[in-house]
Amino acid sequence: MKGLLKTLGGLAVAAVAGFVGWLALFPPELLKVGDGYAAKIVCSNVFLARRDPQEVLAEDVQAPGHPLLKLVRVSVDREGQSVTARMLGFAAPARAVYRPGRGCANVSGGSAEAIAGTRGTGAATAPLAVDPNVNWPDGGKSQIDPSIQMLIEDPALAGPGLRAIAVVRDGRLVAETYAPGFDRNTPLLGWSMTKSVTAAIIGLRIADGRMDLARTNLMAEWSGDARARIKLADLLAMQSGLAFNEDYGDVTDVTRMLYLESDMAGFVASKSLAAPPGTKFAYSSGTSNLLSRLWMQTFDDPAEALSYPREALFAPLGMTSAVMETDASGTFVGSSYMYASAQDWARFAEFLLQDGSWKGRRLLPEGYVSFMRTPSSASGGDYGSGQVWLQENGTRAGTANFPPDTFWMLGHDGQAIMLVPSLRLAVVRLGLTPSRLGYDVQKLNARIIDALD
Repeated sequence: MKGLLKTLGGLAVAAVAGFVGWLALFPPELLKVGDGYAAKIVCSNVFLARRDPQEVLAEDVQAPGHPLLKLVRVSVDREGQSVTARMLGFAAPARAVYRPGRGCANVSGGSAEAIAGTRGTGAATAPLAVDPNVNWPDGGKSQIDPSIQMLIEDPALAGPGLRAIAVVRDGRLVAETYAPGFDRNTPLLGWSMTKSVTAAIIGLRIADGRMDLARTNLMAEWSGDARARIKLADLLAMQSGLAFNEDYGDVTDVTRMLYLESDMAGFVASKSLAAPPGTKFAYSSGTSNLLSRLWMQTFDDPAEALSYPREALFAPLGMTSAVMETDASGTFVGSSYMYASAQDWARFAEFLLQDGSWKGRRLLPEGYVSFMRTPSSASGGDYGSGQVWLQENGTRAGTANFPPDTFWMLGHDGQAIMLVPSLRLAVVRLGLTPSRLGYDVQKLNARIIDALD
């Protein structure tokens, strides 16, 4: 019996050792995605938002995410400005590196060496001081409307996981509130609200005469095949026809792109057509990153392209906290990765409410914002022509008490901006609110609209 137990014990030890060795040497891609996600989120929040890494791991990565993320451990190299994540402390290591002006990017293999040489190519990211005694948008002082402030401080309306709410009315910041640990200076991730910023940047390049909505033959690798018929407008409207799986929670096109690929736009450009261009709506973060590649290619100097969002958009609007991050190849992740304070997200919203003008200076082509919110031909009225939504949680513009010109910028885990040009109203709501919690931001939006009456 002792011999049998000894043999079984030896087999168990060997099995565990073999399992550990398999995880260390041949980790499943799902573990790689999980570690890549953890490294990226912790890196950005540590080096951009100045938050505690273990708090970010627990609250932003593990609490709302896949159960496997509970097994992730992270280490921060503050001198090297990087974060490494490992499943169970050893398996499927993933690393994200911070670059001033360009945020954090996942790196692996050769991309780690390549990115090390680009640390100094971005503009400085330290937010400029905003005078708290000067009224927003020139400063940080709000002009509180008590009736609206009361609404946003109602926990039932603000929702679980709230981090910030800011309300703009008639060009004034009339209400704002923040969760403990966050304030008006904290940069917060917009997730897919970044797509609308990408559309605005393309509008700037159209105004510069460097891009055209009707242009085809967009990518050299599409030359000679049906993808050459894709128009710039098709990419903006999410009707390019390119195959792309946007499902989350497993290893799909979107998770592979965001956490395993060093050149996201190149990964998407390699996709084949699943439908003729312009005929089928398919929400795709991949096409938004193609849009980033396309507008950046309108510059002869890559350094000029990297500085363009800050110089052409963020600086004129006074968005001193805003940082749009690039991938390891140097392409902006225009689908997902922009950090900005709630007040700066509100400044961008006010810019759209003013039809792309700021302090009397027109930045976007006249009518471009109207184009952005015009229903795309293939979406059935759900999506605009320029990376914005025309419905949220089943509520459409023009229904209930939402005016017909209402549109939304929306992002993962509860990021939402409602814009109503006819009311000169924008409501910015940022948080960490997974959809499974059942929160409906439209109840807050509807009550704010009612309060205006």
